[in-house]
Amino acid sequence: MSAAGIYVHVPFCLTRCGYCDFNAYAGLDHLRPHYARALIAEAEAAAPDWAGEEMVSIFLGGGTPTTLDPLDLTGVLAHLRDRFEVVEDAEATIEANPDTVDREKLEALLAAGFDRLSMGAQSFDRAVLASLERIHSPDSVRTAFKAAREAGYQNVSLDLIYGADGESLESWERTVREAVALALEHVSAYALTIEPATPLGRKIAAGLVPPPDPDLQADMFALACDLFRDAGYRHYEVSNWAKPGYECLHNMGYWERRPYLGLGAGAHSYRDDHRWWNVRPPEEYMTLVGAGRRPTGGEEHLGPSDAFLEEVFLRLRTLEGIPASWVEPERAEPHLQGGLLSEAGGTLVPTERGMLLLNELVLSLTSASTPPVGLLNM
Repeated sequence: MSAAGIYVHVPFCLTRCGYCDFNAYAGLDHLRPHYARALIAEAEAAAPDWAGEEMVSIFLGGGTPTTLDPLDLTGVLAHLRDRFEVVEDAEATIEANPDTVDREKLEALLAAGFDRLSMGAQSFDRAVLASLERIHSPDSVRTAFKAAREAGYQNVSLDLIYGADGESLESWERTVREAVALALEHVSAYALTIEPATPLGRKIAAGLVPPPDPDLQADMFALACDLFRDAGYRHYEVSNWAKPGYECLHNMGYWERRPYLGLGAGAHSYRDDHRWWNVRPPEEYMTLVGAGRRPTGGEEHLGPSDAFLEEVFLRLRTLEGIPASWVEPERAEPHLQGGLLSEAGGTLVPTERGMLLLNELVLSLTSASTPPVGLLNM
């Protein structure tokens, strides 16, 4: 058996932020209880295909899962534990918007078995939050974090975004220092990326808002690396820092290319170089599941070269790195000399500077490579 995971997508949000390209919707509150029942029905139908797979993590993401009633969330988690081979100490994460939780709800979620909380803070600067069209305030984040601790949560993560219009290096430093002051177990910090089909993408295309400055974002990344390192966080993946022992087990499964089952509208699944995904519209998803049909929207099978490229790219996102034997020495040497890679014990690992140039680094290392024997059976 391999250590697999389950991802559950909840597409509902209080509002839809202008930069968001996720499968998320506002104004569909009336679908929430029906959607929870559809998740259970899809899980029931999928369970036989995953018999014998040991599930080590469950992750409810979105959207905003905590827009659902705690009783519905409890029911979904209980059903997953009942129908799949979920290990006793499996990591169970739930994402939350600070404005959708209070101590009572968090106590109920912790009692249900959601032992890891991931909150979308994005920034502690009101102007930056407004630029991102986030409706919560910095005080909401502080209040929700305090409620989480009072409810008994001992594993809390915050999501941050840097590079929004109007954000300075000084503002970003204040946000990072405030996150550090909370003594979180885990922090994710993402550079703002612009998707053309989003409202923010259209504003930038029309010249109404400037695009993120890549040089400033590089400085912000370097600053975050320094401050989190000084505070005792381990930079275990490009955008993720954790206190020792608090790395996100579920997300590590993605980077290690372990199997995972995705449930819900638009959710992706992966096993044995086969990737498939559900239809995105919640109503269509619910209709298909209600009719007893699989809600599959598409699929792909990775050939050996694509699988190898993906393996290299994902491993180089983390401190796991790749075996030096996978790369021709003359390809690796310039990056070792240039400070983008380091080598120890026969393993190539990206430096923090290398993480900034990861796409270019991977293509440079693999453009003439072929998969080593046995890679796809790992």
